[in-house]
Amino acid sequence: MTAEEKKVIMASSAGTIFEWYDFYLYGSLAAIIGAQFFTPFPEATRNVFALLAFAAGFIVRPFGALVFGSLGDLVGRKYTFLMTILIMGLSTFLVGLLPNYYQWGVAAPIILIVLRMLQGLALGGEYGGAAVYVAEHAPIGRRGYYTAFIQTTATLGLLLSLIVIISVQGYVNGNWPDQPVLDAAGAAMTNLDGSPMMQKAFNAWGWRIPFLGSVFLLLISLYIRLQMNESPAFKAMKEEGSASKAPLREAFGNWRNGKFALIALFGLTAGQAVVWYSGQFYALFFLQNVIKVDSFTANVLVAWSLILGTGGFLFFGSLSDRIGRKPIILAGCLIAALTYFPVFEALTRVANPALHAAHQTPVTVTANPEDCSFQFNPTGTAKFTSSCDIAKAQLARTSVNYTTIEDPNATAAAIQIGDAVIPSYDAGNLAGEELAAAKSTFDTSVADALKGAGYPLVAADNTSVAVASNFVDIFTGQKLAIIAILTYLILLVTMVYGPIAAMLCEMFPTRIRYSGLSLPYHIGNGWFGGLLPATAFAISAQTGNIYSGLWYAIIVAAMTVIIGAIFVPGGTQNKSMFTDDPEHKMHR
Repeated sequence: MTAEEKKVIMASSAGTIFEWYDFYLYGSLAAIIGAQFFTPFPEATRNVFALLAFAAGFIVRPFGALVFGSLGDLVGRKYTFLMTILIMGLSTFLVGLLPNYYQWGVAAPIILIVLRMLQGLALGGEYGGAAVYVAEHAPIGRRGYYTAFIQTTATLGLLLSLIVIISVQGYVNGNWPDQPVLDAAGAAMTNLDGSPMMQKAFNAWGWRIPFLGSVFLLLISLYIRLQMNESPAFKAMKEEGSASKAPLREAFGNWRNGKFALIALFGLTAGQAVVWYSGQFYALFFLQNVIKVDSFTANVLVAWSLILGTGGFLFFGSLSDRIGRKPIILAGCLIAALTYFPVFEALTRVANPALHAAHQTPVTVTANPEDCSFQFNPTGTAKFTSSCDIAKAQLARTSVNYTTIEDPNATAAAIQIGDAVIPSYDAGNLAGEELAAAKSTFDTSVADALKGAGYPLVAADNTSVAVASNFVDIFTGQKLAIIAILTYLILLVTMVYGPIAAMLCEMFPTRIRYSGLSLPYHIGNGWFGGLLPATAFAISAQTGNIYSGLWYAIIVAAMTVIIGAIFVPGGTQNKSMFTDDPEHKMHR
């Protein structure tokens, strides 16, 4: 690797790491931010809404790919880089400044989602540019290894965000007292005994520090990008006068090139995306929200798995130069589809043994099927007041596995936990003190029955759950086992993600490469992958099983294996299919 090639990789990778850091700050702090901006909504809805605000940044990524991909093919890779980093950096900084719901009302969550969309637009143009820029500097026989450095940036950006969050969280909570929790009207909330309800200082205001600090990363990134030169393949194409005048129309407006975009989407990036997000972001969400590991411990354990597994990107990228990109990517998708259920079940068993043991107690909800709704409420406007919906929501909040028994003659839903049968109530037919009394009786009865069945409802009473007191507090059998499971998931991520940049670059000619690869990549990762946490959460809540949300990732990964095996070109051949590219002339 020459000094110039090292400079290209370092400059591209550093800027992209900072962009991913900005983007994933929100994902890592979704629950805390949701409490600040979505407080008028019930807890379960707030979690889904917060995840969808996170997904908003993904939904618009393909549009960013179209806009910046076209610019990258028309005016060059370098100047497009500068635009994407500036938009991303400023949007992230403004999230840190944005007043919460209590100060600005409904305008606050709306502006928050707009800023997330700007981040998604910027990222839609960033990744394709970085991958293309490095690929067009790399020797043909080493594209997999060279572009694998770009593939590490998403994981390193997530790791950087986790390390910053852990550091700031520890410092703020250690030096500032707890803050009162406010209700939707801005008044201090109280516990049942009348004492004030408190929250950690980091949850109240300290979460803003990582966002505000990103302005320093923005300045560094801008400086790095200004030192970069245009890619030699793009310059050669410009000099020959063979650049596309309408890259979007040329890339997607005819079947010859358009079919490669469809094949890349369904035969590569869709499966790669669900494996990537299952192994990293959903694993973190699962630890925190489903199996009730505290956020600090979950961040520490995931951070260590990222540290241990990140080298796999370079290994599989380099291996793809020798045995082919396609076999490695599809093998990763297949292994993930076959092992996700036992792996996530093992994660529950190791991280929270009390919860795993409690799942052996049968729990059922008997209800009239017409009384039950699909409780996916992204806007926070729907009201779920039926006895069935109330019963299922109560169990979902406590990560209970349950089955639904349909009884068309049932007038009200009932929960059975062991030998205890607890009737639910219809909130739509009650009001005032009568509603409050029914809710209190129901909540107390369910809590007592779950506690009797061994469910750990209060963190202080659960001594079996994994807890880390600091970043290096991992040297116990339980925590090392969790890290090993998470590292396995990361290695699957590296299999599918390490070779993907080189594979996509080789599917499109230079004149439309930025546009051609960016759209299928960001539809796959933005829509199939980015919506995975919210979709999996909703499926699990609907079916009554904490693992059933994994079916989404498994089905998409299996689809990619089948389509990729039949339609994706390449096999063990790693070269562009377009032999008239300027890069071929340079490397001959």
